[in-house]
Amino acid sequence: MSASDVNALELVDVGRRFGALAAVSNVDLTVAAGERRALLGANGAGKSTLFNLIAGDFPASDGSISLLGRDLSGVPARERTRMGLRRTYQNSSLFEQLTVADNLFIALRGVRPGRFSLRRPRRGGDELQRVAALADRVGMGRWLDHRVADLSHGQQRQLELGMALVGEPRVLLLDEPAAGLSPAERTHLLGLILGLPSSLTVVLIEHDLDIALRTADRVTVMHNGRLLVEGTPGEIRANQQVRDIYLGSQGN
Repeated sequence: MSASDVNALELVDVGRRFGALAAVSNVDLTVAAGERRALLGANGAGKSTLFNLIAGDFPASDGSISLLGRDLSGVPARERTRMGLRRTYQNSSLFEQLTVADNLFIALRGVRPGRFSLRRPRRGGDELQRVAALADRVGMGRWLDHRVADLSHGQQRQLELGMALVGEPRVLLLDEPAAGLSPAERTHLLGLILGLPSSLTVVLIEHDLDIALRTADRVTVMHNGRLLVEGTPGEIRANQQVRDIYLGSQGN
């Protein structure tokens, strides 16, 4: 079996309970290598909880999760990162008092040997070249020396995407990347996502349906912690049950 035949993600009967609350129940999900998958649902549907289970931020109560053919049971989040999994969060996890370059350097150091070293990058060295290339990749090349706190919200989102792309990941989880962006910023972000390498598997949580459906090969809709329906963007747009729940008043 070649690497391209191995699914990027496989979830079998995955569940997560918080006391008596079942946040996620009986989730079966397969995402092929290189696929763009959108995960939709109203607030509280379990989408971010599912991301947290895949990333290893907390363990599943039931079922199994595999990344690139490897069972993730007992694998900590930091090891999943080194296996090629990256994610962004709904809320910013940037170091606001540091510069764009510093944030990218910290992300780069985190996935390489010697990640606990306090050594600063050597001027003109390989690490700073990689930082500059990452910044250019997400349209932040002009802002390398600017403090994150001085950036617009859209620029911070671009930086988060750049940090998630450190080390050429194989699976990328984007948790509401367009949240709080202006229409112009959303258009720019859409272009960045559409420009990601076709070999990179992307799973996207997004309330902006235009971005979600324009970027996705397939769409999975969640409701009350369970998978409700799955299909192509066209099938999801035409699904009356989805429209009633997520495009009507109940989804606002």
